Amino acid sequence: MPIEGRATCLGDDVDTDTIFPGRYLAVLAPQDQARHLFEPLGEDLRQRAMAGGVLVAGWNFGCGSSREHAVTAMIGAEIRLVVARSFARIYFRNAVNNGLPVVVCPELVDAVTDGTNVSVDLAEGKAAWSGGSATFAPLAPALLRILEAGGLWASVATTREEA
Repeated sequence: MPIEGRATCLGDDVDTDTIFPGRYLAVLAPQDQARHLFEPLGEDLRQRAMAGGVLVAGWNFGCGSSREHAVTAMIGAEIRLVVARSFARIYFRNAVNNGLPVVVCPELVDAVTDGTNVSVDLAEGKAAWSGGSATFAPLAPALLRILEAGGLWASVATTREEA
């Protein structure tokens, strides 16, 4: 499952309130949620993230509340991948369950800057960028199936159809 895009870099401890402010929890459509993605960090960051499609972050990305809006707003903004040094456990699982690929690859985080073109193969556990490459633990087959289906609900529906 290869994914390509241009990196938008963030720091450590980016919490769910920074990703999607709590005052917009009544906004339910992902495309509408996207308008508030990273609002505390400014419109420029949101625009770069939407244009590039790949977020690169430090430690503990997605810490804070368990709100799924922090994931679905990214999906609405057409973010295709989040690579981080580490993720808050609940954010990681919310991402997979909603069909947003997430990868832990510290080498990529250390090497890239804003605007770097990045290519990641989730199944192979390989990442590449201009001037470098790295390997990471590939996602488990069960997680890949969920992502390939577009999320947990779609995965369950596909499994039922196959039975």
